[in-house]
Amino acid sequence: MAKLDGLKKVCEECKGCPLWESRKNLVFGVGNEDADIMFIGEAPGQQEDEQGVPFVGAAGQLFDRYLFAVDIPRESVYIANILKCRPPRNRDPLPAEEDACIEHLYKQIEAIDPKIIVCLGRVSAKRLIDENYMITKQHGKWQTKGGRHITAVYHPSALLRDPAKKADMLEDMKAVKAKLDTLRA
Repeated sequence: MAKLDGLKKVCEECKGCPLWESRKNLVFGVGNEDADIMFIGEAPGQQEDEQGVPFVGAAGQLFDRYLFAVDIPRESVYIANILKCRPPRNRDPLPAEEDACIEHLYKQIEAIDPKIIVCLGRVSAKRLIDENYMITKQHGKWQTKGGRHITAVYHPSALLRDPAKKADMLEDMKAVKAKLDTLRA
């Protein structure tokens, strides 16, 4: 039995906000449950809702290319979102929805116990790093919280809308890989 199975079952039965009513699939998380690094986005999109797996749509495919570029195998990391159900029309999560799901995410983090957390985008960064986080000014900057190294990078969907940010994303992902290598040494 995987160590997150019980928590996943709790999430499958969760009715803490109305999003459970419209979801096709719970999008709990995916990856190595003993990962040194955890990537956390904001909420599932349409493809994720269809498949029940985070980051599988166009943004997820772009994210996979960044992981490959810096030699971080996707199967070596754990990927989750704050929300486990898709908001309508991929809108930003509402504070009440985040509040309903955040304890589930904290329990995922506790179970996986990663050395590094990388927030994918401003919503995740505002919730996990600092409510005043400004992704365009602070992306790639490291902090330590709860004994873990934490940073934020652009959300891959933002790169699809604004390709000019792709070079910054690559530099940030190189720094993530360097931090990971240092912690493993």
